[in-house]
Amino acid sequence: MVDSEVPEYEFSWPEVWKTWNWPANYPTYQDLRSYFDHVDKVIGVKKDTAFNTVVVGAHFDTDEGRWHIKTEDGRLTKAKYLVLGTGFVSKFFILSMPDLIYFLTDVDRPLSDTSPTGGMDKFKGTIHHSSFWPDEEISVKGKRCGVIGTGASGVQIVQAWGPKADEVKVFQRTPNLAVPMRYRKLSVEEQERGKAWYPELFKYRETSFAGFHYDWYEKETFDDTPEEREAFYESVWEKCGFRYWVAVYKDNLFDAKANPESYKFWAKKTRARIGDPRKRDILAPLDMPHFFGIKRPCLEYSYYEQFNRETVDVVDIKNNAIKEFTETGILLNDGTHYEFDVIAVATGFDIVTGVMTQLGLESINKTKLQDEWVKGCETYLGVTTSGFPNMFHIYGPHGPTLLSNGPTSVEIQGRWIADAIDKMNKNNIKYINPKPEAAKEWKQHILDLNNRSLFPTTRSTYMGGSMPNKIVEPVCYTGGIPAYTKEIREALDSMEGFDIVDQ
Repeated sequence: MVDSEVPEYEFSWPEVWKTWNWPANYPTYQDLRSYFDHVDKVIGVKKDTAFNTVVVGAHFDTDEGRWHIKTEDGRLTKAKYLVLGTGFVSKFFILSMPDLIYFLTDVDRPLSDTSPTGGMDKFKGTIHHSSFWPDEEISVKGKRCGVIGTGASGVQIVQAWGPKADEVKVFQRTPNLAVPMRYRKLSVEEQERGKAWYPELFKYRETSFAGFHYDWYEKETFDDTPEEREAFYESVWEKCGFRYWVAVYKDNLFDAKANPESYKFWAKKTRARIGDPRKRDILAPLDMPHFFGIKRPCLEYSYYEQFNRETVDVVDIKNNAIKEFTETGILLNDGTHYEFDVIAVATGFDIVTGVMTQLGLESINKTKLQDEWVKGCETYLGVTTSGFPNMFHIYGPHGPTLLSNGPTSVEIQGRWIADAIDKMNKNNIKYINPKPEAAKEWKQHILDLNNRSLFPTTRSTYMGGSMPNKIVEPVCYTGGIPAYTKEIREALDSMEGFDIVDQ
């Protein structure tokens, strides 16, 4: 299930939304599959798509003005423009032992060169990784289940398995500060009536900080009295979803004194849902584990209630890490052993940059992108990369990406890319290449914006993810959708940040 509501979480193309209705305000995986089938019927994407095709290399020929793209099956494709729509969580990772131990204890260290299965091959039961989840339902009835990781995938797995399994043990490093999603069914009649407002809603989402149909409250946290704050938080909590992330007080992600107020209210609401005192203190501690909202909150509908079941428990591994997998389960450092039939590994992805660095992209300077970005990624405007002419990326590093509603960012960047290509074609431009100094200035801009926020205070997806060998750095533009749009449009108008080569 996605974490954004419709219609904010869909394309703004009238020919698509006018002929489509959703079953509920938060689409499921199956709903999205149906939606994309509908999109294809309307605009015809599949006829121009090569499925099950893995790109293994690409380089730009400056004389020819063409990209040469190689695929795993031996094909070679030439194109003037290369657009990377590879997403930000497409590359999973499974940590090897003892790397999993360090991943689960927040300790930085290089990845070890050991078993690619993370030592999990010892386990004789069934293991599922969240990135390779089967289409068919996993049967857990009558089984003892373990869940490693409490990110977005972990939360959803617990909600699905909790009511069905004989036993669920959840291994938690850091509490997930999840908020209620307020899921509800939608009727066709309700949506058809609302479509009169869709054009305005799609315009509005590009004016809000994070690209949703709501925005920061105009006040700062301490502008209100404690009683007024409580009433305000309560009003936001009633609708909740991401409102209790990017529609609270406007200083919440930027002021270290103000932010704990939002955590206190979250803890009060969440702790009231958990009956067992031990579980309550692990899942929703009174002491804030990190500033609220600097890790993208997960949306949940019954996550905390699952732990009120006698069959569902949480194992705190912050200071008692997983030592190893055994034939029958998982062994902790203190010697505690848990036996399982099924284990779900939800340890995440090589976030934001992972896919771009595995495509074998070669610059015009004969360097590889994966080598250039070892010490940190560098882009220009969050859509181009110096040394890679006529290459664009969308919903990736240095754009709003994780701090935004996906469709909003995708449409803003997609429109920019389309306009850039149109401008090049009309002006007989062979290729554009971001100037190195422009890319360095953009990276510094990303750092400066980030340092005005609370994001640098903890390791998170906003700071490059949790891979032990990956540099900690901001990967998203934190200035908000309107400011980002203004900056990249002005850069396209002037083209001052690009070296331009004519035909």
